[in-house]
Amino acid sequence: MRELSGTWLRHSGDLWGGFSAMLVALPAAVGFGVTVYAAISPQYAAFGALAGILGATALGLIAPTFGGTDRLISAPCAPAAAVLSAFAIQLVAQGMQPVAVVLMMTVLGILAGLIQILIGFLGFGRLIKYIPYPVVSGFLSGVGLIIIASQLPKFAGAPAGISLFEVLVSPHHWDWRGLAIGGVTVVAMFAAPKITKAVPGTIIGILAGFLTYAGIAATDPSMRDLANNPLVIGSLGSTGQDYVGLITDRWYQIGDLKLAQVAGLIGNAVTLAALLSIDTLKTCVILDQMTRTRHDPNRELAAQGFANMVSSSIGGMPGAGTMGPTLVNLTSGAKTRISGIVEGVMALIVALLLGAFVSWIPLATLSGVLIVVGLRMIDTDPLRFLESRSTVLDFSVVLVVVGVAIFVGLIAASAVGVILSIILFLREQVGGNVVRRKSFVGQRSSTWYRPEAEMRVLEQKGNTAVIFELQGSLFFGTTHQLYLTLEPELATTDFLILDMQRVQSVDVTAAHMLNLVRDALSERGVPLLLSSVRERLPNGRNLREFLELAGLVSDGKTVLILPSLEAAIEWVEGRLLGEVERGDTDLPPLELHEIDLFSGSKPDTLTDLESCMEKRLCKAGETIYARGDADPKLYLVRSGEVSIKGFVGGSGRRCHIATFGRGEFFGGLGFLDHRPRDNDAVASRDTELYVLTLEKFNYLAEAHKRIAFVLVSQLARTLAIRLRHADDELTVLQEN
Repeated sequence: MRELSGTWLRHSGDLWGGFSAMLVALPAAVGFGVTVYAAISPQYAAFGALAGILGATALGLIAPTFGGTDRLISAPCAPAAAVLSAFAIQLVAQGMQPVAVVLMMTVLGILAGLIQILIGFLGFGRLIKYIPYPVVSGFLSGVGLIIIASQLPKFAGAPAGISLFEVLVSPHHWDWRGLAIGGVTVVAMFAAPKITKAVPGTIIGILAGFLTYAGIAATDPSMRDLANNPLVIGSLGSTGQDYVGLITDRWYQIGDLKLAQVAGLIGNAVTLAALLSIDTLKTCVILDQMTRTRHDPNRELAAQGFANMVSSSIGGMPGAGTMGPTLVNLTSGAKTRISGIVEGVMALIVALLLGAFVSWIPLATLSGVLIVVGLRMIDTDPLRFLESRSTVLDFSVVLVVVGVAIFVGLIAASAVGVILSIILFLREQVGGNVVRRKSFVGQRSSTWYRPEAEMRVLEQKGNTAVIFELQGSLFFGTTHQLYLTLEPELATTDFLILDMQRVQSVDVTAAHMLNLVRDALSERGVPLLLSSVRERLPNGRNLREFLELAGLVSDGKTVLILPSLEAAIEWVEGRLLGEVERGDTDLPPLELHEIDLFSGSKPDTLTDLESCMEKRLCKAGETIYARGDADPKLYLVRSGEVSIKGFVGGSGRRCHIATFGRGEFFGGLGFLDHRPRDNDAVASRDTELYVLTLEKFNYLAEAHKRIAFVLVSQLARTLAIRLRHADDELTVLQEN
């Protein structure tokens, strides 16, 4: 008993949520079904009501069972109604028989479901959400306007077969009863949220329209007769043809379809699948934001596709994850996917028990509901794009998609939307600057710490070596801009470095432009240096391999490909200083008086200082000190090379941050502030060191205050020079 009570408490929210969502989804589903089937023939409106019921049931049972999004409610939706209505109207205009139109709609729904399943299994679900907002906004607004236009004749109570234009210019076609019923429905739906939030506005609107119909019928006996009543849905069996028979007949007829006929449906099926997928994923994203969860788009699309296949196969309407019922489900306390299944079961039960009531629902009421749905689909946010010249193009995209959807068709709007998506992308790429920063080697430094005299030389000669840090996509749209930026340097610079650390992609046109840059430089004997050429870009391409195939091979003369910007700067520094290769490997270890730090010191002073120092030999790869070591020591490099390894954030990944060579010192900060080391020092090759411990220094300071003062002064001066250079470099980076 206690377990049963606990189960009820856990799932009571799902039960109430599913029931509340059904009250919103079922009337809308019936309305969508009637809209679609009435486009075939007024006599098929009753079949449309059943198609909506079956669609709400099938989608409600299957989509949440196989989907991956809690609380999502799937049901027939406005985009499906719009596409299928337009499709049906087109076939009827071509003279196709109503039974054949129903057959074609069945196949169309099945194909759309198959495409959704394919999208899900291929992992393309994540790509749909990258459609630009202006395109989606225009598409949905266009669909909303199509829905409104399709419902206005029914809203006005005009006879079947009258076009929208005739209804607008000929008021004598209007029926004041339909206008009154539809008007009350619309007003009730808009006023409902201000009156109560306990009952959905759709339910209040339908009840208000039904009561209005009942009030008018009290004075009009013709409205109390269900047969041949143009103002209501009518009996579900009013056509005299069994609905199950209609479903089975269409399956017998599918075998007679030709492959060419099925292939002709592919364009409409892709449009329908894309619309339903967008509608579903848009709802899932909003649901994620409200519940702080994350859905699986590919699994959800596969489940929606399967549900749409089953729904279409049994004569139901296809659909998607719908916003209104989903939000009602959420606010009613739903927690899991069970709420979606409850909605499907409730839709079937209520339809069976209240079938007589459904027959008496006024068409004007359903039209009013759909008009409100269409109005709410119209996105007014893009109007703000007119406030700035920079977003006028985005607003134009919205208008174009809306116009094409209304005056040409949804398929054409889909094609135009894709084209405009490409244009928007190109605009952003072409409008952006692919040069992130321009600087000179004299303003930057490699990881190699050099003596003061060499640093002065580099500051003087460094402006002959220019650095361009590139970013974004190098493609035909940005190639000309980049070449114009580089062109002034091609005739004057002695060294040109192009850093590609932040480059996302490179196409053949950009590679050809780099070849032109190489050729222009090689005429003057200047090499093109490419740094940070990654072997794997975000798009999966091996950039180094691609550049080599394009002719940019690192030959050591015209093109050099270096692993990092620091390595490229170090290579240029060596040439500016006259170093072709580092030739200090065979030089003898420096004595104390040969180290720049102690230049000008008296021999007696250096003798006393050297007596306090330890000579240490470190093999290549040996760790001299590690992060966290608390023994403060000062290290002077007599010969060899030492690499300082830092740590990136909290990842624990080591990276190279500095190199100290013959005659340099390191470990000065820890020696002065006595804090634990925050990096590692590793011998890059066999290295000899002078090591001064803090204990020895304190002893030296007690006995030879002058020596200690000289050491600290020289140490502070060198650190100040390094710090000043680092500040200048940071200033350059911030200014750019």
